[in-house]
Amino acid sequence: MGKALYIAEKPSVAQEFANALKISGRRSDGYIESEQAVVTWCVGHLVTMSYPEAYDPKLKRWSLQTLPFLPKEFKYQVIEGVAKQFAVVSGLLNRPDVDTIYICTDSGREGEYIYRLVDQMAGVKGKTRKRVWIDSQTEEEILRGIREARDWTDYDNLAASAYLRAREDYLMGINFSRLLTLKYGPVISNYMKTDRTVLSVGRVMTCVLGMVVRREREIRNFVKTPFYRVIGNFESEGMNFDGEWRSAEGSRYYRSPYLYRENGFKEREHAQKLIDELQKNQPLTAQLAKIERKKEVKNPPLLYNLAELQNDCSKLFKISPDETLRVVQELYEKKLVTYPRTDARVLSTPVAKEIHKNIGGLRSFDPVRGFAQEVLDQGMFRDLSGTRYVNDKQITDHYAIIPTGQGFGALRSLAPLSVKIYEVIARRFLSIFYPSAVYQKYALELTADREHFFTNFRVLTEPGYLKVADVSHFKKKGSDLENKDDSEVNQKDLENPAFVAMLATLKKGMVLPVNSLTIKEGETSPPKRYSSGSMILAMENAGQLIEDEELRAQIKGSGIGTSATRAEILKKLVHIKYLALNGKTQIITPTLLGELVFDVVDASIRQLLNPELTASWEKGLTYVAEGSITPDEYMQKLEHFVAGRTYHVLKLNNQFQLRDGFEQVGRCYTKKS
Repeated sequence: MGKALYIAEKPSVAQEFANALKISGRRSDGYIESEQAVVTWCVGHLVTMSYPEAYDPKLKRWSLQTLPFLPKEFKYQVIEGVAKQFAVVSGLLNRPDVDTIYICTDSGREGEYIYRLVDQMAGVKGKTRKRVWIDSQTEEEILRGIREARDWTDYDNLAASAYLRAREDYLMGINFSRLLTLKYGPVISNYMKTDRTVLSVGRVMTCVLGMVVRREREIRNFVKTPFYRVIGNFESEGMNFDGEWRSAEGSRYYRSPYLYRENGFKEREHAQKLIDELQKNQPLTAQLAKIERKKEVKNPPLLYNLAELQNDCSKLFKISPDETLRVVQELYEKKLVTYPRTDARVLSTPVAKEIHKNIGGLRSFDPVRGFAQEVLDQGMFRDLSGTRYVNDKQITDHYAIIPTGQGFGALRSLAPLSVKIYEVIARRFLSIFYPSAVYQKYALELTADREHFFTNFRVLTEPGYLKVADVSHFKKKGSDLENKDDSEVNQKDLENPAFVAMLATLKKGMVLPVNSLTIKEGETSPPKRYSSGSMILAMENAGQLIEDEELRAQIKGSGIGTSATRAEILKKLVHIKYLALNGKTQIITPTLLGELVFDVVDASIRQLLNPELTASWEKGLTYVAEGSITPDEYMQKLEHFVAGRTYHVLKLNNQFQLRDGFEQVGRCYTKKS
């Protein structure tokens, strides 16, 4: 009987497999071997697609005459820096005494691609290959994955989508980067006064650049409009609260041309005139014309996927998505959390049945020990399968990121930031077992001499899940997570029991003194710039920055890029100086070069800037992985797109017009400096 070979994606993961399998044999250069088995590893990618010159030496020189470049058969080569490890892995894959290969690379499209390329380059034949698919690196999960490993052909569609994704990025990158560099690089160089400009163009990265530039230009072109609101201060039982005037029916200014909106004036003088007219009545009083009381129920949010976690960490800790992914990958490799590169925000039915193990383990983590114990003691986890947090249909490769309940021995070796991010994940996880938070909402309408004032209050009556989900000790002053609502005045008073009691005594028809009327000046706000976290969410939702979490959960589609690639795309755009990322605020802005590249793409291959189109390519890859369309169908569409756009640009003669546009953009940057 031959040996089994286990091949992992990284040395650290290979060691976990060796530990789980109790392989304590000799450690050689690049693998671990015992009497029954061998464990080896890649070091990320060992094989890559060859540059055009591998097809023909003449293609090394960039020329418009050689475009479009659309090879019929793609070539691959071993990456020079890891050739030694490839030789080790290739030798083991082809060893006569190895009859079964367990593929243990990361359980996702990219992990599948990493192994398939190695297998292809090594020319493996006559071996049984089994795919191990796991959601965490705990010993229990590794052994389950090996036990339930499926024939690798079950993943052929996923592998096909992985090959196509790489070919798509390759063909668009090679063709469009060369095309636009040769056609428009001299125009940019001439304007920027540089020797040479190489344009870097990609299916996803150019679309992201477009989102940032468009937003910046919206902000740049935004004209602030001042407006003036009238605020009344009212009194009841010795306590004061504010109300905002609005032009309701019957008002002196109902549908008046002087209004900016129903709650504000275009000119200060008209706001002052309203106050003067009201203050003719002394003492000024207001009648409580309407009071509405209703309960508001707020459900615990869905669990974290990578995009949601990256967004929250950007807000809480002011770190980049790339840094968040690095930390959560570390937590995964230390067995503390499940697989991080996931788009799902729910759990699978089998996991839900065993969820008490994850909860029980959290009793070893001080910040949430009491909550974990409470969930277990009260059996709050028992009906989880019937909730919105469990949905097998919403899971493709992996379920949401949750604590494994194991690996606590590694906590001491983690950096403080890593521990904080683990706590954020643990709190989100435990919160789903708690009831909804309940608020009592009050909506007041007061009338004074035909004029109407409105105010709203919200009182937390049952904290529910909020007591475990609270991460306020991480928040910095002014954090986006403070959830301030401008429509709810006197927030501080809502923590005052006497003020809350006063609200309960209010009745329709009551007459209240008006202490003062004041003008509050405001101005319209431009759109917000993307932060690194909000950009990840916008990419996930195909270019829409959807702030409402419930609505985000309903969006169907693959978005722009994948959970595994979005952070890297942002990082690359910053590295090539198309975007600038403020390390303290995580705010993203375009550079002058980035805006010029945007203008070039907009004038040549505008489709690359379209988020919906970019998302549709990603959706197409999903269809290939599902078997809904064939790889050949996808490849035909891809070649047609690349060739069509290339021929279109070759016919253009618009360099001179672009120069005028560059001058306009450049003036904006001159003003800044």
